[in-house]
Amino acid sequence: MNSYASGTSDVPLLGDTIGQNLDRALAQFADREALVDCPSGRRWTYAEFGHAVNEVARGLLAMGVGKGERVGIWAPNCPEWVLVQYATARIGAIMVNINPAYRTHELEYVLNQSGIGVLVSYQAHKSSNYRDMVARVRDACPDLRAVIFIDDPTWDELIASGAGVPDSALPERERLLSCDDPINIQYTSGTTGFPKGATLSHHNILNNGYFVGGLLGYTERDRVCLPVPFYHCFGMVMGNLGATSAGACIVIPAPSFEPAATLDAIAKERATSVYGVPTMFIAELGLPGFATYDLSSLQTGIMAGSPCPVEIMKRVVTEMNMTEVAICYGMTETSPVSTQTRRDDDLEQRTATVGRVMPHVEIKIIDPDTGTTLPRGEPGELCTRGYSIMLGYWNDAEQTAEAIDAARWMHTGDLAVMRDDGYINIVGRFKDMIIRGGENIYPREIEEFLYAHPKISDVQVIGVPDARFGEEILACVILRDAGETLTQEEIAGFCHDRLAHYKIPRYVRAVQSFPMTVSGKVRKVEMRAWAIEELGLGSAAAEPHA
Repeated sequence: MNSYASGTSDVPLLGDTIGQNLDRALAQFADREALVDCPSGRRWTYAEFGHAVNEVARGLLAMGVGKGERVGIWAPNCPEWVLVQYATARIGAIMVNINPAYRTHELEYVLNQSGIGVLVSYQAHKSSNYRDMVARVRDACPDLRAVIFIDDPTWDELIASGAGVPDSALPERERLLSCDDPINIQYTSGTTGFPKGATLSHHNILNNGYFVGGLLGYTERDRVCLPVPFYHCFGMVMGNLGATSAGACIVIPAPSFEPAATLDAIAKERATSVYGVPTMFIAELGLPGFATYDLSSLQTGIMAGSPCPVEIMKRVVTEMNMTEVAICYGMTETSPVSTQTRRDDDLEQRTATVGRVMPHVEIKIIDPDTGTTLPRGEPGELCTRGYSIMLGYWNDAEQTAEAIDAARWMHTGDLAVMRDDGYINIVGRFKDMIIRGGENIYPREIEEFLYAHPKISDVQVIGVPDARFGEEILACVILRDAGETLTQEEIAGFCHDRLAHYKIPRYVRAVQSFPMTVSGKVRKVEMRAWAIEELGLGSAAAEPHA
């Protein structure tokens, strides 16, 4: 039997725009809670949420934001992030997600690559002074005409300006929109050394959120706790759209992940579902006083982003009451989920696989050299096709063509096996991507950046096993002067405030040369094996993962 599966379903795809789908929820669930922000104590019913979304949408219209214009959002999780998400969809603007961990180097690139005209930004969070970083890059970003800061007079002015917009303006704009219009750009690290802007439509992300939530059994009675970041599909699609398409409530526990705040939000808000990457669940389970939190309301949730240790999954099911927790697999370019476990799957299926094909999606496992579909049980490259495939990379036809073939199959670069029962095991990666705590990191971007270090002649970045994060980053460097040294602290200082913290190498090793193939390519698999021994990471490499 071939490694091919098609997700049949009695439930049709939605043909709505995000605004139209929200209108359905507003009509059905006006008095039910739509959004709760635990840090500020603010709450919105669906009626209040709809009104707040329209205020932001009208404000953007007053600023002259046109259909297809890019509006950036640069902030940790907060209610305003959600309002901007739905408001931009209402008016047909393309919301560009900007990772709140970005620094000036990355911010300037994203602002210019996507041509952002209006930026909505937080002012500061943890070590990030967003206002200062915006000021430092603004003169280098000619398309950027306006910046709105949250909790600032500029936000109040945005809302106030919408009051002067005619009542007919918003519905007139919405009549111009199609569900196939681009509505979102999410940057995913690229092998060229710079992030690529995966461009997604209403149809892509609304349906993916809707079917993820449907497989979890969401209804208007669910309350979904989201400690995962909104800037990623995990938060804004699987979380926000998954909730609102079912009339469920979004619960924000904190601006960024805090295990105590997450458990407190679950207990106090009686959350029925919580999302996270494995490291988040590990932190929650390991929190002193974990047993004192009342998690009896929990029933389901999602674990995704990186492989989950089997023992952690067992504890999530038994100690967090998440008897129906799902494992999801996907990528930004596929909106994101392609496979998901089901509510009635047994523990083996939820710990040994990433589930089976989603409704209305096709998957296959191919021989990467010949392109032919392999028999079940044989490892090959996982490809996926269907409504969820991105429109393309923003302004990058060449890399779009490399990722999506002529038959619209998305080539994931992941090495996978389809079992006889149709369930998928991810067994490796053809690409060099590192997954650190759920963050996708491409070595090429870090290598390009480190080439600018005055001591470095050449550099190769690889992922090495780590018990906490799944993988950590090792930079193997060839120094310009063989008599010099280069420490991890020096590399961290060089990267500080210029690269996101999770991209900074944990380990640095100076080498004389790199192992090479006959054709001149670096043997990164060989380097990784050497690194595990060199760094004493054998125990982390041997730890069983799902």
